[in-house]
Amino acid sequence: MIENVIKTIDELGVKEPNRICYDYLGEKHTYGELKKRSDAWAKTIINKHVPDKEPIMIWGGQTFDVVASFLGCVKSGHAYVPIADYSNPSRLEMIEEVSKSPALIVHSELPKVNLDDKIIIIRPFDVTDHGNIQLDESRMVKGDDNFYIIFTSGTTGKPKGVQISHDNLLSFVNWEVSDFDLPEHPSFLAQAPYSFDLSVMSLYPALVTGGKLVVMPHNITQNLGKMFQVLPKMNFNVWVSTPSFAQMAFLDRTFDAEHHPQLTHFLFCGEELPHDEAEKLLDKFPDAKIFNTYGPTETTVAVTQVQITRDILEKYDRLPIGKVKPDTKITIDTSKSNDGKEGELVISGKSVSKGYLNNPKKTEKAFSVNDEGVRSYRTGDAGFFDGDMLFYRGRIDFQVKFNGYRIELEEINHYLGRDPLVKYGVVAPKYDRNHTVKQLVAVVELDDNAKDRLADEEALTQALRDNLKENVMPYMLPQRFIYRDHLPISQNGKVDIKAVIAEVNN
Repeated sequence: MIENVIKTIDELGVKEPNRICYDYLGEKHTYGELKKRSDAWAKTIINKHVPDKEPIMIWGGQTFDVVASFLGCVKSGHAYVPIADYSNPSRLEMIEEVSKSPALIVHSELPKVNLDDKIIIIRPFDVTDHGNIQLDESRMVKGDDNFYIIFTSGTTGKPKGVQISHDNLLSFVNWEVSDFDLPEHPSFLAQAPYSFDLSVMSLYPALVTGGKLVVMPHNITQNLGKMFQVLPKMNFNVWVSTPSFAQMAFLDRTFDAEHHPQLTHFLFCGEELPHDEAEKLLDKFPDAKIFNTYGPTETTVAVTQVQITRDILEKYDRLPIGKVKPDTKITIDTSKSNDGKEGELVISGKSVSKGYLNNPKKTEKAFSVNDEGVRSYRTGDAGFFDGDMLFYRGRIDFQVKFNGYRIELEEINHYLGRDPLVKYGVVAPKYDRNHTVKQLVAVVELDDNAKDRLADEEALTQALRDNLKENVMPYMLPQRFIYRDHLPISQNGKVDIKAVIAEVNN
């Protein structure tokens, strides 16, 4: 049982300094390097006089030094806020505005952004000391201190910062290390960007067990040709991804046990695992262990798991999301249920976040604390229990999972509706037969002054996409635009979003 994430990683740096912990496309780094570099980052942050306990934004990709700076932050007493360096500038500006972070660590080229002029900018070349640095352990992040803050989609156009404490992370890591029958010193695929909480399923379980992170960076995953060149050469035994990413891998004819004999475990999270995908995986990797997991960012990555076996495939057409981890409880709020069985999932336990950073209204709406101090989170997810096995049945609001990313449709609608070309705009998820979102479709009623633009629909669509790009992440951009003379209006005088979604799926 791990008691402290930071100390456990540091101890490996002392006891096994030459053990490889990071493999970035063949560029390898050791635990000894990780300790020295993260200590140097911590000392630099302290010397920069970043105000105590304040979160630090980190702009970068998936390099070794980014991870070292994560640990440098928590060693110096600060939570880190990871921001992918492919994000648009407005997202960085909004995160700075919401987080009120006084510092930004910059690992790659920073776009032109309007940030508070009091922001302390720290770059890797500031970190020059790699000697035997002595840090004050009492100032390190521990207990209920925030360890990291992940920003997710928000309904009002502003992202929400989910606060994850050291104890939250500890609850998750101990569960994964003990309940997934992982190999000794596991090598994890690290494919998810660090601004996406799925990355934590690889990052800390690897580093606390003397394992290794084998990185497939974002620019590779975005290019199938490059991905199929790189994937067969990567050596890891624990696959972590969304189901959507694994489906991409199926296009590679060498993606099977014969060509990847070391691959023994598949861990899926972020979206629903389709039955036919799990079946295909078992055909290609008959001896591998395939785990389906579930959990919102607000409850630290995942809180349920089930190994998908042939028996499970034969028993269920739509796969379960598993049994609840030991220190957690999930109840079903059936107050709005038609059958008294299916309802909203409410999660309680040690891995539940304390809430959204600097957003008390949203926190009060979604989180609660009972008399014993146990936190609960209302997920907005619908589901039901069959015995002790939990099943997911979609969202009860307008939030969706697409390619593993949690997306508030209302956030995209917010910016689409601000476009001067648009009178009304709704983004609808298009589902496949496995109940998985396969496409985001924008249904648009143009402003009266813009209807003549329909003569060149391709140029019109490109203009709308370009305007959206300035405010939303690339994964939130609709893949298809449909133009209507009129959108359906509900009794309260607003666009009937449910009617639009039904139309797209019919």
